[in-house]
Amino acid sequence: MERFVVHPLDPEDAAMIARISAGARAQKGARWSIEARPQFDALMEGVPPRDDVTFESATVGGVPGLWVHPASSRSDAALLYLHGGWFVAGSAKAYRHLVGHIAARAGAKAFVPDYRLAPEHPFPAAVEDVLAAYRAMSEMGIRRIAVAGDSAGGNLALVLASGVAAGKAILVGAAALSPVTDLTLSGVTYETRAEADPYFTKQQVAELVHAYLGSADPSDPRASPLQGRLSGLPPIHIHVGDDEVLLDDSRRYVERALAFGIDTRLDVWMGMPHGFAAILGPIKASTQALDAIGTFLTDRFGGRN
Repeated sequence: MERFVVHPLDPEDAAMIARISAGARAQKGARWSIEARPQFDALMEGVPPRDDVTFESATVGGVPGLWVHPASSRSDAALLYLHGGWFVAGSAKAYRHLVGHIAARAGAKAFVPDYRLAPEHPFPAAVEDVLAAYRAMSEMGIRRIAVAGDSAGGNLALVLASGVAAGKAILVGAAALSPVTDLTLSGVTYETRAEADPYFTKQQVAELVHAYLGSADPSDPRASPLQGRLSGLPPIHIHVGDDEVLLDDSRRYVERALAFGIDTRLDVWMGMPHGFAAILGPIKASTQALDAIGTFLTDRFGGRN
């Protein structure tokens, strides 16, 4: 199996992404604040819903969130999905439609926790909440759990995988969309993709990371999964856009995981910006990436019933 797969940019996708990026650049590098949370949630609410998915409010491990139930799912498997938002924004409710698409493709129910957000609840509050939710799920009779997430949620998914890899074999896989793996911000693509990325600047990211970490060490493995223990991890599948300043976070993580002998694959999507998988409908790459993640998760859960 190929470990590094590059997907060419579809011409129709290129035209659509050019329009989206042109509209986004006016806000590129803008400082985020708590007041921007509703705007981010509204953006994620715009993901078109499926008509074969239902939602249920719940608390798992003391952490509130949502269960996402596809019409057809395995009874012995579940996905723990961790939302993005740079550790300072995002919610289970806003992400329910995106997770619905993934859960339906995976043929498994999913829990989306409302982990605590910074700066009110800085590191390691989110890490603790994610671990609490995972432990509670593992005590619910679920035989196979996979973890997935995007951006900051991808960070938390990979941190969780490292934290529990040496424990119960119940964690069968991890999938991440554009994960933040290095909070020291040492990736070269903060410079080489500085112009291509329509959303983020290194200075802006540094402020967001500071809001999350406070005085904590960015090299702490619970903050930067790139620095974590990678031996014993389950299979991992990562997708990232080639136009992202975060591209190097994915590339270096996969290179290091492969060096440890982990079953890892990186899909790089040419011309795609951060969050492209949520642009369902207007671009083909989004559907294709989610299809690939769905296939990966289905395989990790042992196939369809």
